[in-house]
Amino acid sequence: MDLLRMLLQATLVAGMAAPTNAQAKQGCEDRCGNVSIPYPFGTREGCYYDKAFLITCNDVFNPSKPFLQTSNIEITNISLLDGQVQILQFIARDCDDKWGSRTKFAVPTIELFKFRISRTKNKFTAIGCDTRASIIGKKDDMNYLSGCMTVCRSQDYVTNGSCSGIGCCQTSIPEGVESYSVQLDSYNNHTNVWNFSPCSYAFVVEEDKFNFSSTFLTDLDNVEKLPVVLDWAVGVETSCEDARKSSGYACQNHSKCSEVDFGPGYRCNCLEGYDGNPYHPDGCQDIDECSDPTLNECENNCENIDGNYTCSCPKWFHGDGRKDGNGCNPELQLVIKLVLGIGMGILVLTMGCSSLYWAIRRRNLIRLKGKFFEQNGGLILQEQLSKLDGSVQKPKIFTIEELKEATNDFDKERIVGQGGFGTVYEGVLPQNKRVAIKKSLAVDKSQQKQFFNEFIVLSQINHENVVKLLGCCLHAESPFLVYEFITNGNLSRHIHEGGDISWETRLRVAKETAKALSDLHTKASIPIIHRDVKSTNILLDDNFTAKISDFGVARIVPLDKTQVQTMVQGTLGYFDPEYFYTNKLSDKSDVYSFGVVLAELLTGRKAISVDKPEESLLSTYFISSMKKKCLSSILDVRIVNEGNTMQVDKVANIAQRCLSLEGDERPNMTEVATKLEELLGVEKHLSIRNPQEIDHLQGI
Repeated sequence: MDLLRMLLQATLVAGMAAPTNAQAKQGCEDRCGNVSIPYPFGTREGCYYDKAFLITCNDVFNPSKPFLQTSNIEITNISLLDGQVQILQFIARDCDDKWGSRTKFAVPTIELFKFRISRTKNKFTAIGCDTRASIIGKKDDMNYLSGCMTVCRSQDYVTNGSCSGIGCCQTSIPEGVESYSVQLDSYNNHTNVWNFSPCSYAFVVEEDKFNFSSTFLTDLDNVEKLPVVLDWAVGVETSCEDARKSSGYACQNHSKCSEVDFGPGYRCNCLEGYDGNPYHPDGCQDIDECSDPTLNECENNCENIDGNYTCSCPKWFHGDGRKDGNGCNPELQLVIKLVLGIGMGILVLTMGCSSLYWAIRRRNLIRLKGKFFEQNGGLILQEQLSKLDGSVQKPKIFTIEELKEATNDFDKERIVGQGGFGTVYEGVLPQNKRVAIKKSLAVDKSQQKQFFNEFIVLSQINHENVVKLLGCCLHAESPFLVYEFITNGNLSRHIHEGGDISWETRLRVAKETAKALSDLHTKASIPIIHRDVKSTNILLDDNFTAKISDFGVARIVPLDKTQVQTMVQGTLGYFDPEYFYTNKLSDKSDVYSFGVVLAELLTGRKAISVDKPEESLLSTYFISSMKKKCLSSILDVRIVNEGNTMQVDKVANIAQRCLSLEGDERPNMTEVATKLEELLGVEKHLSIRNPQEIDHLQGI
């Protein structure tokens, strides 16, 4: 129990050990309870850098407790120097009585925006003697699965401080994880170990704050949360060079920019010789080295200057004992002056060489653009474009100068979306044509493949319910895609962020989305599986017409195959469990994801909930409610008030079939689209606005 108490105390001390010079914005609160709140964080509008850094200070507690944004994620410490935030996160529990009957169960889930689970600070940990734990996470719009198992026949086998598989096991977390869900199970319902290990536990925890003890096999049931460290960065730029050009550049006077390796954004640090808050205007203050003998190398006559100090006689240069009025050897002072003169000459020579270097570098820029074009697959893309049907309007190849002009040099105010894929800007081309410009992250093998895949797939689609690709830019280090601009945001925003979207509109959006997916599956010359159907990838125009977007992980399926073996990709909460466990992708995988979207439209709930562990996965909660015949209790009150009971019940039945665990039990998208059209009272056959739209879906 002593070790457990120490663990809890370490968590509390972390919050009390926050820096004293928090430096909030003028007129803003700089503390919440025992935690300092430095800018760029803030507790209200006008006090933070952007909404991602909102801290909600809950005064119900004594002392008050800070929470990240509007979530239930409690903060215990904020570090400017390390760019990290310490939070408290729930523990997954799976307990049984001596007859093997489960009595408690919880599923901790966390979903972050702009923050990432620190790879270097945390470990995924499982405790128990009959335990199988897994963590399902999201990283750069892709999912990963990891976990560990721990078994033991007797508590005598368990060693304090050891977490290698006997009573306790740990595994690392990859870089850039933005959300995760913990799942926990046992092999024999703890029946063989109940007297000394009746429960299994799993959690992410700050490694330095956790030291395993055999007492945790029983005493950990008394602990609700444990410390976890998050990495954070400001901005959306992928390099400091881009950040300095943006209007919202966060690094203030006497500070420098540092790039991060877990996603877009950057951090700021005070220059050497300064200390304080680099995000706050004039936050980096000069350090008076002369006031502290340990900070200077002066024998005497130390003079503090901005960012540094000077000495009339350094400690390292005493001479032979002869001293002038300042206490230094005059002959050695002459030597110093000579050395400084030679140094200045070398500096001038270096500056001349530097000018020559930059002249050569400018001449190489033209060659570099050509290299980027080839590196980003420009030659292959041009070859593919030449093969397209002549009746299809071929995407344009834009120059980087055109895109800079369209976005006011990628002004931060033009950003309309961002994520693991990169950043989306609103741009204006000549003739006031509004476009959406997606800037991909710095190209690596996987991201280049997604960029190339989306370009090729969208180049061959002309459909009224699919976002139209206008062109791309390959003459830059990071490639760009240019789309038609969809004015009314995504479906998720209208469902979950207070949008007043009627039942009729929801049903029509569902029908249009299902129809587009059906056409991609069945009417393309080579079928296309989207692989990432979700409410944020369904955009809406001013007339609330649905437009499917983001084909970065779409897959083209050969005509002679009904499924393909491929690495699992998609979004946590939406992907098909059968696909997840077998790696076999089919059109029924899109059907399952669409079923989650239908559940969102019916309930108004998100696919993953971080507030209620028992309702963490909407798909599971929806199916459970349907089986218990209590659908009405989870329906969105906005559609209940409209009184479309019969239609709602029929759509719920469609969603339930789509969410079947076995792909063979799900309907295909054509059947789903037909049923939804019938509910809208339109003709049963799938009509299209442009008769040639599917004729232009060519194979690769």
